[in-house]
Amino acid sequence: MKKYVLNLSLLLASGTWAASVDVVSPDGRLKVVSDISDGRPVYSVSYDGKSILENSPLGIKSDIGDLSTGMSLVESRRGKVSKSFDQDKIKKSHIEYEANQLITTLKNSKGHTLDIEWLVSDNDIAFRYLIPCQGDTGAMVINEEVTGFRFPEQTTAFLTSQSDAMIGWKRTKPSYEEFYITDAPLDSASKFGQGFTFPALFRIGNDGWALLTETGVDGYYCASHLTDYKDGVFFIAYPMPEENNGNGTTAPGISLPGTTPWRTITVADNLAPIAETTIPWNVVEPRYEVKRKARPSRGTWSWIVWQDNSMNMEDQKTFIDLAADLGYEHILIDAGWDKNIGYDRMPELLGYAKSKGIRPALWYSSSGYWNDIVQSPINKMDRPIVRKKEMKWLRDNGVECIKVDFFGGDKQETMRLYEDILSDAADFGIDVIFHGCTLPRGWERMYPNHVGSEAVFASENLIFEQIFCDMEAFHATLHPFIRNSVAMMEYGGTFFNHRMGRDNNSGSIRRTGDGFQIATAVLFQNPVQNFAITPNNLTDAPADAIAFMKDVPTTWGDTKLIEGYPGKYVVLARRNGDKWYIAGVNAQKDVMKLKLDLSSLGVEPGSAVILADEKGKELKSKTLKVKNVKSVPVEILPDGGFVMIIE
Repeated sequence: MKKYVLNLSLLLASGTWAASVDVVSPDGRLKVVSDISDGRPVYSVSYDGKSILENSPLGIKSDIGDLSTGMSLVESRRGKVSKSFDQDKIKKSHIEYEANQLITTLKNSKGHTLDIEWLVSDNDIAFRYLIPCQGDTGAMVINEEVTGFRFPEQTTAFLTSQSDAMIGWKRTKPSYEEFYITDAPLDSASKFGQGFTFPALFRIGNDGWALLTETGVDGYYCASHLTDYKDGVFFIAYPMPEENNGNGTTAPGISLPGTTPWRTITVADNLAPIAETTIPWNVVEPRYEVKRKARPSRGTWSWIVWQDNSMNMEDQKTFIDLAADLGYEHILIDAGWDKNIGYDRMPELLGYAKSKGIRPALWYSSSGYWNDIVQSPINKMDRPIVRKKEMKWLRDNGVECIKVDFFGGDKQETMRLYEDILSDAADFGIDVIFHGCTLPRGWERMYPNHVGSEAVFASENLIFEQIFCDMEAFHATLHPFIRNSVAMMEYGGTFFNHRMGRDNNSGSIRRTGDGFQIATAVLFQNPVQNFAITPNNLTDAPADAIAFMKDVPTTWGDTKLIEGYPGKYVVLARRNGDKWYIAGVNAQKDVMKLKLDLSSLGVEPGSAVILADEKGKELKSKTLKVKNVKSVPVEILPDGGFVMIIE
């Protein structure tokens, strides 16, 4: 059920007026002030009267003129937005959204006009530019956005760098896989000098928190990121010219009237509204309908531990059997299947999966002309004619999900490729996971068959270098507040091998406990999960861990932050049906002794099952008597974790 109410009333109609107008949230705590300072549009944000963003710049520079200077306010309109919708692929299944709206119309001396639309709900701000036709001009190239974010001086930052273009594995970056800095000074330099990616988290001293991102990005615009801190401001930055091997422009071209994507700011005096926000989906709408709803599922995949040599008929059948033993729904058949097994023998493998009740998902490279990838199939997804032919083959052979990898860019041309793949796949009843990719920006709702995106230091990095295993817990405590807060995250984890090799006796050493690993199956939200369980784990992993993984869901009715701090620890609760799964992990050097307040979950005193890492990181399962839901004792070991289940 969906309800959308838009009611605009004219605030200023004629004459001369003050430049400053404001809009507040329904609860009155969050306030945006829009102003003109020496002809330059600016805005500020406060929460409970405390400054979150000081006067920050607005406006665009285009091929037809500069709409960031010499501007004056000519009109403002107010309204309200009310929406109600169901969404089964994100952290919450039913959304009620209420926001106050402000649209300001700005004009310069040449008669060029620019509208700025603001939506302000209780903890979220969304804003975008609405650009009308400029006289007879019906098209525009936006060369630069002046949009910026000026935080108070006491602010610290939690950021991950934007990579240089055309570096890394087979020249496939940027792919949103860089290290984070935490509680860092605002003027901390990005690693490559290219700024920082969305989402970006900021702590405004003791006055609050702010999470920045963008949503509603499609083939009509490029994806953006933040510059390094300069002149006291983080500015919006467009893609680098070198991305995708120089193919495509950095500046988006739009038809008029047109709009930019939404920039969003989630604001609160604590971290719960940050971890629980749904703003990326609140302000977008589905772009098309599908004949079949996307299918949430759990699956196995050989490549993550057994790597390239496992891409053969025997090993793939072994992992199909593993999926069946676990009661899972799918298997991911990764890169190289077309060469090592072959198109002529794939019907045999796909038929075997079907006989076991397992749905196959197949891997593809996105293309071959903007990177050096040789993993195949290549050149099957980048152009419509060959793509539709391949998708017909997939449909005819019972494949209902694909994983498309190695994009390496945020240009408008690349956004069109994402959208084209999704749209064509929908026509053939195929769901899509993206890997080696950009951050999805509202895509869970916009594209009904989109079921996963990586855009994070994911599980494969634990295989490649020991440093990622050493930092696994640190990264896990960040994602619920930052990366996974604004979009699904296809991580591909939950390892029970102690060493990251097929023999479980070689490769990188896992530092985290089994309780930590099952906790990440809850912490990391994605409707289609590819878990790193291997056949030997059925006998060498704790029986309680395997039993938990057989039952763990991948879709959630609600999400609540219990407590935590990014980079240190996190305890998060997700509900599936009548069960709450409370998961916690600890990245610190000392044991954490907590008394959890679970009153926000609506649970009553009774009993709970808890699986936790104990001394020696040995997983223990026990029944916990919950006498006081406001003070439930738990301990989390360093690099350890737990899951508590309450019905």
